[in-house]
Amino acid sequence: MDSHRYRVRVFYEDTDAGGIVYHANYLRFAERARTEMLRAGGIDHTSLQDEEAVAFTVRHCTVDFRRPAGLDDLLEVRTRFAEPKGARLEGEQTIHKVESGSDQATDEALVEIVLTLALIDRQGRPIRFPPRLRHALTGTSVTPR
Repeated sequence: MDSHRYRVRVFYEDTDAGGIVYHANYLRFAERARTEMLRAGGIDHTSLQDEEAVAFTVRHCTVDFRRPAGLDDLLEVRTRFAEPKGARLEGEQTIHKVESGSDQATDEALVEIVLTLALIDRQGRPIRFPPRLRHALTGTSVTPR
C-alpha cells in the first residue's frame, strides 16, 4: 500500500522558545495522521470503541529527529503499515517539509518514527485485527493464519 499523506501547519503553540517545533509535538502530528488514515478508510475511533469494542495502544516507538521544522512550516506526515500480525501492527511515519511556493513535500524526512501498535479490547487484552480495520490500515483484507 502507498503511504497515507496528511498535512499539518506548524502554529505558534507547536513551537518552543527557539521558534522550532517542540519535539513531543511531532508525536501529536503523527497521531493525527494515523487517525485521519483510519477516517480515510471509513473508520473513526468512536466506532472502534462503540461497535468493535477495541482501541489502539502504542507498544513501542522510536523517533529519529533529523532536522527541525519551524513556525508556519507546512508539513506532510506519511504513514505506512505492514500487515498486522495477531494483535500487533508495525509501521513507519515520516514527516517532511512542503516547499514554500510549491505543493510538493521534500523527499528528505525531518523526522522518522518507527512504531508498534497493539489492538486491545475493553479489558486491555490483545485482540486480532478485524478485517475492516486491517483493510483501512493496509489496503488488504487478508486474514492472519
